[in-house]
Amino acid sequence: MYFTDRGIEELVERRGTETVTLEWLGQRLRDFVDLNPEFETPTERFATWLARLDDEDDL
Repeated sequence: MYFTDRGIEELVERRGTETVTLEWLGQRLRDFVDLNPEFETPTERFATWLARLDDEDDL
């Protein structure tokens, strides 16, 4: 188990029944980077990965 699995599990437990839009998620990512600028690069990579999930060449 990766360390991040605990955070993912907490997210699912606390908010797993909610429905969110990608617009909402994008704003939460922006808020997170504003508060934690040292995570700008990994957040950018994650957002790009999510955006390109349907593009098999980028996986």
